[in-house]
Amino acid sequence: MKKFSILCAAALVALTLAGCASGPTAAEQVIGTEGTVAMADLKASSAADKEPIGYQLEAPEKGEEICVLSTNYGEIKLRFFPDAAPKAVYNFKALALSGYYDGLTFHRVIDNFMIQGGDPDGTGAGGESIWGEDFADEFHENLLNITGSVSCANRGANTNGSQFFINAVEPTAINWDQYAEIYSIYETAPEQFTSMYGGTLNMDLVTDAYKSLYEENGGNPHLDGAYSTAGTGHTVFAQVFEGLDVVREIMQVETDDNDMPVEPVTILSAQIVPYE
Repeated sequence: MKKFSILCAAALVALTLAGCASGPTAAEQVIGTEGTVAMADLKASSAADKEPIGYQLEAPEKGEEICVLSTNYGEIKLRFFPDAAPKAVYNFKALALSGYYDGLTFHRVIDNFMIQGGDPDGTGAGGESIWGEDFADEFHENLLNITGSVSCANRGANTNGSQFFINAVEPTAINWDQYAEIYSIYETAPEQFTSMYGGTLNMDLVTDAYKSLYEENGGNPHLDGAYSTAGTGHTVFAQVFEGLDVVREIMQVETDDNDMPVEPVTILSAQIVPYE
């Protein structure tokens, strides 16, 4: 039944992208079981560039589409950023409307790091996007992997599917000097460094505002693709604006050696609704 719902949602997506001469072009919609997924053309909008770094912490506006993620530990409410990450937002909303996430678990939980879900296999190796294939990363310099941010899980560059995680790190002093030292080593031999270690934080791009956001909120700066010397990381497409206490409670559950909760942490439903 779930597979059938996904195929129906995918078909609606295809119809939307095909367009209609008499229909809207800039605000076409995919009709779901509980709401709509509004998407123009799956391209990032310049509107995101006009927002200040950290705008992800602002409350949603009335009528804006949000996600109410109901779990067996309580509700987690998410605000989306379609201007900066249109494919990721579209994918999550369409999957949610199809019922894809209902009954799945947070299969990977690491205290003071993140909680991860969205895999129908429950192993971390499964799941697929609404298109049935991986989609590209969408990094934006104004959206960071601070605590509460919701990002695409992947297995490398441009391998986004259905899995996502919520960053959850307690605020603490960050040793920016150490990041600067590593970056200086990178600068002496960029290609060799990248081949051996991958990317590091590009300190030429790091501003005081960037540092303040991480120090005040906590998070994982090493996951920010827009600030990586290798251009790799994780796409931020949403932010928890209510229910971060639920995320932190989930982080405290007992896990096995593979970071899987001993007792299932279940997503009961993922509803797309207007913010009131």
